[in-house]
Amino acid sequence: MAESNFIDYVKICCRSGKGGAGSRHYHRSKMNPRGGPDGGDGGKGGDIILLGNSQLWTLLHLKYRKHVMAEDGIPGGENHSSGRFGESIVLEVPLGTVARDAESGEIMFEITEEGERKVLVPGGRGGLGNAHFKTPTNQSPQYAQPGEPGIEQWIILELKVLADVGLVGFPNAGKSTLLSVLSAAKPEIADYPFTTLVPNLGVVQYRDYRSFVMADIPGIIEGAHEGKGLGHRFLKHIERNALLLLLIPSDSKNHLAEYKTLINELEAFSSELIFKDKIVAISKSEMLDNELKEEIRREMAGIDLLFISSVAQQGLIELKDEIWKRLN
Repeated sequence: MAESNFIDYVKICCRSGKGGAGSRHYHRSKMNPRGGPDGGDGGKGGDIILLGNSQLWTLLHLKYRKHVMAEDGIPGGENHSSGRFGESIVLEVPLGTVARDAESGEIMFEITEEGERKVLVPGGRGGLGNAHFKTPTNQSPQYAQPGEPGIEQWIILELKVLADVGLVGFPNAGKSTLLSVLSAAKPEIADYPFTTLVPNLGVVQYRDYRSFVMADIPGIIEGAHEGKGLGHRFLKHIERNALLLLLIPSDSKNHLAEYKTLINELEAFSSELIFKDKIVAISKSEMLDNELKEEIRREMAGIDLLFISSVAQQGLIELKDEIWKRLN
């Protein structure tokens, strides 16, 4: 996925269709020149609908679509003929898309399943024809309902990546390299901070043709919960991961301090993140001998550690076994 093509936030103006007016019509024929009311109902205005599509990974297709307008309902006709419903607009979105009111910021709903349909902005109801208002004392009602107006509303669509495992760590912790080794994903890899600017997803194959999805998410820094670095843009994607894999490089100057910073940033952004299941792995461990590994274990006493190396492909089978056990 090209970095410039990953769009996880769009703001669009949605206008649903207004309902068609009910008809104020009276039956007229050669045999019955003064017939009763036979006005039909107006058609309902079109809705704006969101549809979950698991084949989409970005909101790019909506980036330049600033206005979405559904069709108005058609007015009712004679002989109790109802007007046609206005055509609805269906917007396909990736799983993990959250819809919120742009004015109030209130979350309306989120799309999490393939084929899930939810009405974003409902169309106006069609008006009733005058045939509905006939009474014993009013045989020829002069009234029919107008259709309800459509709704115009600014909507924010925000994508939170859905994955089984989210990779969490400082820039250059080895997240992209690990994802490229475990899956067919090809994230950009270089020896400078924030190589990864957008989430990358990869499908990791496991035993007996089973698999799980891993997300390489932009690196965290101290103060990320306040918006520093990639801040909220990074942290929001972690909310939808079932399991967090914390990567701490073996060449870190203070492994425990780095671990605590990661935990503090997660907790400061959302108290719920601290309760997510976590695995802690020491990456780039090909440069460690047994003595140095024991030293790191003593430094991080009480924390279960896995030592892995993406380059030397050490400890990766054990890592996948542990991930699968936690996920299931």
